[in-house]
Amino acid sequence: MADDPLDDVEDEPVLVDEAVLERLRLFRQRETKLALLPGVDVRAERARLTAVLDELVDRLLEGVVQHPSKRWVMSVFQRALEQVETEDTEGRDHFGMELETVMDILGIESSDGLLRFYLGGF
Repeated sequence: MADDPLDDVEDEPVLVDEAVLERLRLFRQRETKLALLPGVDVRAERARLTAVLDELVDRLLEGVVQHPSKRWVMSVFQRALEQVETEDTEGRDHFGMELETVMDILGIESSDGLLRFYLGGF
């Protein structure tokens, strides 16, 4: 069985206050997620990836106050990353860019290799 990349995530506290939650809510409501996804007709791909991203943010909004830790956040990321593993490289790359935005909102500087594990050379 392969190593779980979550094992390499160094746990640290995540500061969650009302401003952080509001930024997550605003991100969730944003309709321009994955706007730079390349291709001729990417509506279906964008819809699939946005649905996974929105579900991830919903989980964060529901649980990050009770679990304000980087490792918990990365476990939520991991579930979403597993859902997009079969998408094409461009889709996964742009999904990863959106995850980096969520990390910025939460003040998480590094995924400790979790994104790279699922997204390749990202």
